[in-house]
Amino acid sequence: MNAPYDGDRGQGAGGAGSADGPAPHPGQGQVPPAPDPYLQAAYDYDPYRAQDLSAQDPVNEALYDRAAHPPPPPGTYQQPQPLYQQPPAAQYAPDPRIWAQTPPPEPDGPSRHLPYGDNPATTQFVGVDDLVSRASDDREQDAFAHLFRDQEGPAGPPSVPAEPEPAPAPAPPKSGGRASGLLKSSAVMAAGTLVSRLTGFVRSLVITAALGAALLGDSFTIAYTLPTMIYILTVGGGLNSVFVPQLVRSMKDDEDGGEAYANRLLTLVMVALGVIVAIAVFAAPWLIHMMSPTIAGDAAANSVAVTFARYCLPTIFFMGVHVVMGQILNARGRFGAMMWTPVLNNIVMIFTFGMFIWVYGTSAESQMGVQTIPPEGVRLLGIGTLLGLIVQALAMIPYLREAGFRFRPRFDWKGHGLGKTVKLAKWTVLFVLANQAGVIVVTQLATSAGKLSGKDGTGFLAYSNAQLIWGMPQAIITVSVMAALLPRISRAAHDDDPGAVRDDISQGLRNSAVAIVPVAFTFLALGLPMCTLLYASAGTEAARSMGYILMAFGLGLIPYSVQYVVLRGFYAYEDTRTPFYNTVIVAAVNAAASALCYVVLPAQWAVVGMAASYGLAYAVGVGIAWRRLRNRLGGDLDGAHVVRTYARLCLAAVPAAVLGGGVGFAVLLGLGEGAFGSLVALICGGAVLLGVFFVAAKRMRIEEINGMVGMVRGRLGR
Repeated sequence: MNAPYDGDRGQGAGGAGSADGPAPHPGQGQVPPAPDPYLQAAYDYDPYRAQDLSAQDPVNEALYDRAAHPPPPPGTYQQPQPLYQQPPAAQYAPDPRIWAQTPPPEPDGPSRHLPYGDNPATTQFVGVDDLVSRASDDREQDAFAHLFRDQEGPAGPPSVPAEPEPAPAPAPPKSGGRASGLLKSSAVMAAGTLVSRLTGFVRSLVITAALGAALLGDSFTIAYTLPTMIYILTVGGGLNSVFVPQLVRSMKDDEDGGEAYANRLLTLVMVALGVIVAIAVFAAPWLIHMMSPTIAGDAAANSVAVTFARYCLPTIFFMGVHVVMGQILNARGRFGAMMWTPVLNNIVMIFTFGMFIWVYGTSAESQMGVQTIPPEGVRLLGIGTLLGLIVQALAMIPYLREAGFRFRPRFDWKGHGLGKTVKLAKWTVLFVLANQAGVIVVTQLATSAGKLSGKDGTGFLAYSNAQLIWGMPQAIITVSVMAALLPRISRAAHDDDPGAVRDDISQGLRNSAVAIVPVAFTFLALGLPMCTLLYASAGTEAARSMGYILMAFGLGLIPYSVQYVVLRGFYAYEDTRTPFYNTVIVAAVNAAASALCYVVLPAQWAVVGMAASYGLAYAVGVGIAWRRLRNRLGGDLDGAHVVRTYARLCLAAVPAAVLGGGVGFAVLLGLGEGAFGSLVALICGGAVLLGVFFVAAKRMRIEEINGMVGMVRGRLGR
């Protein structure tokens, strides 16, 4: 068998020498033989041996300062240790009394060595006894906090046991995060809107008591609503929906925080509204004829309506200035002023009509009509109405100064993004135009039906009063929630985060549904005692007619609220074309159904049918808008969660409405439809309705109800 290869083979087979003779002795000055290349270490030559290991990173190589950190001398590179080896023997004998032996103490700091290659930067405990003894010191409530920290890797700071620190001070109470901030902002706006709507409701009561629910009341109502309609048709729609995302983007992107953009916008709106007011005052007779040919055909009613209109139309300017200032504050996170300042307008108008009643008496006492109202009375009411909007607009100035905004007129409109905003607002104006076209049709039909029926409470004033009550929950709850959500939705849309947009819209829908659904069924069940109590001064017949109209409006509040929330999603993406087409459909359905009711139903019930048509039109619009927004967000709008919430709330509200409405109707039969009977019916029926609804909702475990109850309890417990 061949002998294995050996490095001394040169001295092997031939004995002590080789073919060249005996090997010389090194001590004789002879050169030793060259080492066999196969015996050299494969990695003996290390090209990086002359460099510092910390400078071998490709990124840090260029930044490495060799003068401050010279490389180590050659030959000092330590050979790597074997990858696999048994752990060293323990220095201490195992103690049989301890079931899991604790390793010996290690030095503090990053240099500590842990067995089996554990990383000291991420390992918190090194033994079972250590874990048991020290785990109670952990203050974190999350059971997975240690797992998350251990998986963070060496990027986190090392967990070094330092000197015992004093007990930390009790942490301040944590805020509720995004949801808490939303609820807080919504609560501020809801409170302001609630007070505003309540005072606005008192205003409508005083107006009805002063002018009645007949032709004189309709004349003033049309003149009073005309400025709002013109404002919305011209710039109001764009200001309310388009300019908030633009203000948010300017605050985020502009160097001055969007102040110059806001000044340009406010200056542009003021100039535009001034021109619009001048044209509208000149065209007041034509506008009254457009709103109601019935009133325009009556000489006395037309004269009163045109005079009222010319006092009211300048409010367009102050209305627009107030809205722009409010949107600037909303974009800066100040939501309360826009909801609270309308209270001042309502107070001024309540005082004005109270003075009218003090001088001339109520409508039931004076029997005042369009032929008998004195010019001084018209002048008093007109000046008071204008003064209310002036006070409302001027009251925004202190809030703006507190937010750090100073108005400086700027006319450099070109090239600063306003053109894009105007293009976006174009579709919103068309959207409002389509909506107001439907309103004009209803106004004409309701005015005509009221005159044909010959009964009080069957015309446009009754329709407006019932709609005012019906719209209060929408303005208090849905508008407040979405006013706080809209800037956040706009930011998410700007960041191209459809998931965040979807979640915020779903949250807005579900949070508003908790109150919108039971209130809608309350209007259906108790609309009659509500109106007979509130409008008793207008007469029992007129109050009862308004109650039927409110009942017809009732359930339409649900799709109306949903439509409002869903359209905010399109506005966040600066898509104003889709809401326009959607509103065209809603307005067309509303106008067609209202015309059908005017033709088919008796004159005294035509307005009731128009109120029901309003909710039907929005139900159709919701179905179309929902599908389009779902496609816009990638096919997911959290529909299952939202529909389940609304369905369960409706299931809880149906038995509540049946029982509460039955109790209210029985009380009205027993006590009559006077103020006392209506009050008792409303209290008893409302208590039964809310109690049954709350119990049913709790049994169904509707999470939004539980969240709202928890928030209320937390507020009351403070």
